[in-house]
Amino acid sequence: MDSFFRYDGAMAEQTSLDRPGPDLAPCCAPIADGAMSAAEAEVLAATFATLADPVRLRLLSLVANAPDGICGCDLTGVLDRSQPTISHHLKSLTEAGLLEREKRGRWVWYSLRPNALTDLAGVFSSA
Repeated sequence: MDSFFRYDGAMAEQTSLDRPGPDLAPCCAPIADGAMSAAEAEVLAATFATLADPVRLRLLSLVANAPDGICGCDLTGVLDRSQPTISHHLKSLTEAGLLEREKRGRWVWYSLRPNALTDLAGVFSSA
């Protein structure tokens, strides 16, 4: 598993970008709740590795500040990167469970997955 989030239930194969994805739930209990398993640490480390890139952090910030989502086509000029590079980074953020994507006509729009940042921050809370 390459994302911070684990899938609850069976995954259905998806053939369209505009279909809703599987329900996602946080992978890990807060660190202060007990020792993290090796599997949980690997999943969490993969998410932080995804975020450990300045372009991806900027993309996440841009998408998070677009309340109605943002078209991937609008991000190439802002970051001065090619469309394939932006698409690669957006795909990584989506696979990590941080972004959602929706096809609108010929374009793909991205939005922050509800509670994605709260769930990630929750790992560091001390309940």
